Amino acid sequence: MATAASRKSVMTIYCSPTCAYSHRTRFVLYEKGISADIEFIDVAQPPDDLLELNPYGSTPTMVDRDLVLYDSRIIMEYLDERFPHPPLHPMDPVSRARARMLVHRIDQDWYALLDEIERSADKKAAKPRKTLRDSLIAAIPVFGAKPFFLSEEFSLVDCALAPLLWRLSAVGIDLPKNADPIRDYANRLFARDGFQASLSDQERELGGAGIMQTGT
Repeated sequence: MATAASRKSVMTIYCSPTCAYSHRTRFVLYEKGISADIEFIDVAQPPDDLLELNPYGSTPTMVDRDLVLYDSRIIMEYLDERFPHPPLHPMDPVSRARARMLVHRIDQDWYALLDEIERSADKKAAKPRKTLRDSLIAAIPVFGAKPFFLSEEFSLVDCALAPLLWRLSAVGIDLPKNADPIRDYANRLFARDGFQASLSDQERELGGAGIMQTGT
């Protein structure tokens, strides 16, 4: 009997239309101009095909011939290595390891809080919302140090971070007036053709442009 993976003739990525982890995977896909089928699903009712491929039913899940991956960081790195031009990861091992650590810290320090905010009722979300806002404000000098996140060149680190910044307004986080370095950085990412192409219809309605406006 054919498996769900073997029935796919082209690369397929199962995505939630609102999940930030799915979004950053799509950002990499469009930045690199990779041809793939994107199947938007309802994560509350994952289709049988997805459950056959991924026992967790989580998104994103990528199928490339007989290969199945369902961790966004692994998928992003796989896409960059499988389609090496343009490269989104540094070529030397030291710089590459540092970039991987940055994505790990972004996930641990900021995405974990975003996840908590999105899972929580409004009152319970107040604490992680404040923690995320304060942590971003503390990092203002980092955002302003170079054109991209601690780099002169656009990279997978930026692909990982952009969907989180796009969602700040939607989860009730505004930025103060002195956060222009974050706004300027976000503007550079949001203006990229790959980012605009990566947005689902639902994500376009999240109000990501709100981060571009001066806060209080």
